[in-house]
Amino acid sequence: MRLAPLLLLLLLISACSFERPAAANVLEEGVAAAARKPVLLELFTSEGCSSCPPAERNLAYLQTEQPYPEAEIITLAFHVDYWDGLGWKDPFASPLFTQRQRVYDRKFRTGNIYTPQMVVDGDYEFVGSKLDKAEKAIVRSVRNEKGVVDLSLADGRLSIDITKLPEIEYASVYLAYAEDGLSSEIERGENAGRTLSHVAVVRALQGLGRIEPGSSSFRIETVLNVDSTWRMDALKAVVFVQENHTRKIFGVSSIRLSGDGPVAP
Repeated sequence: MRLAPLLLLLLLISACSFERPAAANVLEEGVAAAARKPVLLELFTSEGCSSCPPAERNLAYLQTEQPYPEAEIITLAFHVDYWDGLGWKDPFASPLFTQRQRVYDRKFRTGNIYTPQMVVDGDYEFVGSKLDKAEKAIVRSVRNEKGVVDLSLADGRLSIDITKLPEIEYASVYLAYAEDGLSSEIERGENAGRTLSHVAVVRALQGLGRIEPGSSSFRIETVLNVDSTWRMDALKAVVFVQENHTRKIFGVSSIRLSGDGPVAP
């Protein structure tokens, strides 16, 4: 009978020893999630392009699954308008997004703008259906030095606090509104008869200000300019710092506008 208390004590010690690794694992996972470096992935696409749906599926996969533990992948889908005269007018297309792609073309010298084109951190471009190339570009991009972009919401206003920027030339700060869960039933053109689903569709893109060479920080508060036709529960704001000459991204972050806080990887 004297062995019973000793046996009970040993069981309690054993139980405690099994709890500690579990707690440690949770802590390690939390640290790993916090250590992810944000990477901006842009897709130039069109509902009139039959090669674009596979690239859009890649975009959705990368946004949802976040398959690379070092990277927080922030996605934007820019629907261009140069397909609109070929049978189907993309309702999400804008000449502004086509112009953004043309600016990239001056950097990458691809010879002509095309869809589907992915651009990672403003520094790598490739055909958007090539997931292996996306992986290589994302893995390379997490090594780049970036600033910290903190976003917060209050009373219909977005506060932006950018700090710890590395040495950069003239740069611009942009705000993009992007909506998930959109779809279209295509009646004409190359995708006629298909229903296309989209994520991260850019609804609007606006400049917020300029960062001078030698400056390591930028702060601004802006009123959210949300159209009544956009679904707030599917909408995110993406803020990024882009060097004007090189087009490289030196900071990016996103936040859900539904009030749930930052977009989790």
